[in-house]
Amino acid sequence: MEKKKLQVWLPLLFSITMIAGIYLGYKMRDQIPGKSFFYMEKRRPVQEIMDIIKNKYVDNVDINELADTAIQAMLNKLDPHSVFIPAKELQQVNEEMAGSFFGIGIEFDIFDDSLHVINVLKDGPSFKAGIKTGDKFLKANDHILSGRRIVTDSIRAILRGSRGSNVDIEILRGSQKMSIRVTRDMIPLTSLDACYMIDSITGYIRLNKFSQQTYREFMQSLEKLKKQGLKKLIFDLRGNGGGILDEAVEITDEFLDGDKLITYTVGKHSPRKEYRCRREGQFEKGALVVLIDEGTASASEVIIGALQDWDRATIIGRRTFGKGLVQDQFDLSDKSALRLTIARYYTPIGRSIQRSYAKGGKAYYEEIANRFHDGETYSADSVKNDSSKIYKTASGKKVFGGGGITPDYFIAADTGKMGMSIAKIYGKGLLNDYGYKYYLLNPSIIQLYKTPGEFARSFQVTDDNWKFFESMSMADSIDLKGLNDKEKMYLYRSLKTSIARQLWRNEGYFEVSNVEDNAVKKALELMKTQTQTPSAP
Repeated sequence: MEKKKLQVWLPLLFSITMIAGIYLGYKMRDQIPGKSFFYMEKRRPVQEIMDIIKNKYVDNVDINELADTAIQAMLNKLDPHSVFIPAKELQQVNEEMAGSFFGIGIEFDIFDDSLHVINVLKDGPSFKAGIKTGDKFLKANDHILSGRRIVTDSIRAILRGSRGSNVDIEILRGSQKMSIRVTRDMIPLTSLDACYMIDSITGYIRLNKFSQQTYREFMQSLEKLKKQGLKKLIFDLRGNGGGILDEAVEITDEFLDGDKLITYTVGKHSPRKEYRCRREGQFEKGALVVLIDEGTASASEVIIGALQDWDRATIIGRRTFGKGLVQDQFDLSDKSALRLTIARYYTPIGRSIQRSYAKGGKAYYEEIANRFHDGETYSADSVKNDSSKIYKTASGKKVFGGGGITPDYFIAADTGKMGMSIAKIYGKGLLNDYGYKYYLLNPSIIQLYKTPGEFARSFQVTDDNWKFFESMSMADSIDLKGLNDKEKMYLYRSLKTSIARQLWRNEGYFEVSNVEDNAVKKALELMKTQTQTPSAP
């Protein structure tokens, strides 16, 4: 009897339970973001169009490449710094941010369809295996690297790989063929271009980006210079396009005292976040000059903005790029990534240095080239900034927002490198080629000059050196006979720095080129009257 009653009531109990569940689900529907009761996701027109093209289009089409293009078109409606990074490019981008990759540790160039080793990283995998500057690569594993047109990107893909894996390389050294096995290892992508003492108390540090290793590299350099008597510092951020914000904040902390505000960020979906000094810095006192130009951007501008707002440094050069946006990277399911602007950053006194991008990305980037065309890079009187956005530092100094950071002292661009012939020389990479070829013809030069400083003081470009460069240029259909005196003098200096780069890499290049650098000269002139740059209260 009891069993029969259960059979009668069981369907009713199930029905009541189901109705209660539906009712509760209906009541809770608003608490589920983006979903509604009995929600079924509607296919978007973008996906519908992609499917139609895939199934109906007259010709074959790479649907993934088409999708990437569609994504980029969407981002073009936002700001110029929100970008989509395809999967095939993401690894290289991440390596740049990480400050390292796994490879064999050489710099190379292509001459006459042959891969030439321009430089071997000291103590790197190739150095340990016995590869030398001047070697020519014939093969790497089963890939032929000579005798045909070879592409730089494909060579990198062949030579890079997982840590501990081997590359069997066939090289030509002089007229002798050799087989060498190289075991891949971590190769640093250093942020530090140069670190040296200009005189007994004045140091120079130049950074080219802000990766995960930058603060560590900076501190090692600063400590090295302090041991050599550092009292005054020239900090060169020209051409530094930025990178990781936290690294820039950590470096700024070394220059400012107390718990001073360094920067703060705010976005529609990102509440205000402040970045302040947290510890005693290693260079809170002592004259400080920062060098800037139109290539100085983003994280670099965070440092400059804070130092300028707190009256901590003298800024020399030309107006910076003007990027005051913060991006976050979102990894996507197909191994690609979205780098999306999530906030704006502001200097301690509230300046946003972001330039307007209302006219679109093309006009935004063309504004930099227009500075050259409009004369701004050659004359302080032509400098443009949004004068309606004027701020004052604690000492009463006027500073600007809205269009990059304006320096305290203007330095014009070097007009010696603006001629058509010199532009062609840069386009062909002939100056870098010259240093390498000079070294091959004069390998004993490294024994004659032990340091970049000694080379800068003693080496002179001769008429024979010039004739050799003329012959290189003529081989690429560039005639140097029409150069004016200023252009020729510029090239003479460039040949010298090209040799220095070949011998001592970037460190040598900047130590030699800085001797004639107008911004560095101005910094040294100002520092003669400075003992310490005070911090604002």
